[in-house]
Amino acid sequence: MVTMNNNKIMALHQAIEEHQIKGFLARDEAEALYDLALASAPLGPCLEIGSYCGKSTVYLGTACRDRDTVLFAVDHHHGSEEHQPGEEYHDPELFDTSVEAINTFPSLRRTLALFSLQESVVPVVAPSQVVVKKWATPLGLVFIDGGHSHEQALTDCMSWADKIASGGLLLIHDIFPSPQDGGQGPYLALQAVVARGNFYWEQSINSLGVLRRR
Repeated sequence: MVTMNNNKIMALHQAIEEHQIKGFLARDEAEALYDLALASAPLGPCLEIGSYCGKSTVYLGTACRDRDTVLFAVDHHHGSEEHQPGEEYHDPELFDTSVEAINTFPSLRRTLALFSLQESVVPVVAPSQVVVKKWATPLGLVFIDGGHSHEQALTDCMSWADKIASGGLLLIHDIFPSPQDGGQGPYLALQAVVARGNFYWEQSINSLGVLRRR
C-alpha cells in the first residue's frame, strides 16, 4: 500500500521507536491503519478494541486528527490472556503490584500526551462487550485487536461489525490461516463475519485482515 503521507508516517515510526511505545504491530500494518482510517473518516468516527499501550492508537488517532474526527479507544487495560503472569507475552513492567494485576492505562495516557492526541482520542476504559451494548453511533472503521481466544475474538467481531456504516471497514489483527503461524481465534472470527454475507474480504496486510461492509 502506498501511504498518503510518507513523511508523516516515517515521523510516526521514528517517534514510536524513540519513545519505546510497547505493542505488537508491524510497520506495514501500522501504515495501513493510518491510510485506512484517513480514507474511512468521512463515513464516521473510528474505534479500536485493544489499545494496550497505544501503538496502534497513535496511527489511527493521528489519521482521525488529520480528518477532524475522533478515535474511540476501548480497552479494560488489564491485558489479554497472553499478557497475564506466566504467559508468553507477559511484561513485568506493566504489572501493577498495588492491585496485583496488569494495568496498561497509564502507558496509554502517556502515549496520548507524547503525540498530542488528547483531543482526538477518547479512551473508554471498559470491556468491549459492555460498551457495545449501548453503542449507537455508526462507525467508519473498527480495528479489533483485543482478546485472541476464539470466544472473545468472535464476540468482538460479530458485535462490533453491526455498528459499522455501509462502506465502512472492519480490521482484524493477527489473522493466521495456518495454526502453525499463530492462534486461530481472530481468523475464525473473520470467517464468521464474512459468512454472514454483509461484509466481504478486501485485502490483507501482513497479519491484518481488511473487511468492507456492503
